Amino acid sequence: MVDKKEDHVIPDSKWEFDQGVTEVFENMLQRSIPQYDVMRDAVTDIACKFVDIGELIIDLGCSDGMAIERLWYALGARNRYYGVDVSAPMLEKAKQRFKNSSYVTIENMDLRWKFPEMYAGVIQAVLTFCFIPIEYRQSVVTRCHHWLKDGGALIVVEKLLGETATLDELYVEKYLNMKRRHGYNEEEILRKRLALEGVMMPLTARWNQQMLKDAGFRYVDCFWRWMNFGGFIAVK
Repeated sequence: MVDKKEDHVIPDSKWEFDQGVTEVFENMLQRSIPQYDVMRDAVTDIACKFVDIGELIIDLGCSDGMAIERLWYALGARNRYYGVDVSAPMLEKAKQRFKNSSYVTIENMDLRWKFPEMYAGVIQAVLTFCFIPIEYRQSVVTRCHHWLKDGGALIVVEKLLGETATLDELYVEKYLNMKRRHGYNEEEILRKRLALEGVMMPLTARWNQQMLKDAGFRYVDCFWRWMNFGGFIAVK
């Protein structure tokens, strides 16, 4: 579902998921994430494969709840859903989205200090870990492993760095060209890039996969990749 409001947010300082971003968030993702619907469908399909009836699904960095909504359409009341985020406007929108559902819980939680301590069949983190400072990231991934059932899955989507400077420059060039094709002008592109510096901290695909292995996951694989974006599944 695409938000009716088109994204023309131009940050004037460090990036925040504030009210302005929340109002255009779905349109922003559609135009900023390559193969957006392909990625979202893949995440949902994998989650449905690994979760059993009655089990909990946790969404780390749930934003306005759109990923949980896709799971709700696929699984309905046969499962329970728990989303956490730190952005007040996003949390409010997510709570409004599920105000009539007793199967969905949305809470404010900073993953640097707290974690949903309840066992889940699936945990998903879509463009979440790259916003967590690197020094806290391994701890969060390890807690994901701990609170998953045996045979459960952590589904991760991340913005990535290329393995070399040359590859990274190539990926970034292709990515920025994609944003231009999707209607962003040069000022919008530049101001967003500057605002995200030091806020979004991507790692290489290899580094992400190693973190998952170091957390104790038995199987780690890449299920989707486009230039400097990738999706990973880690099975406990």
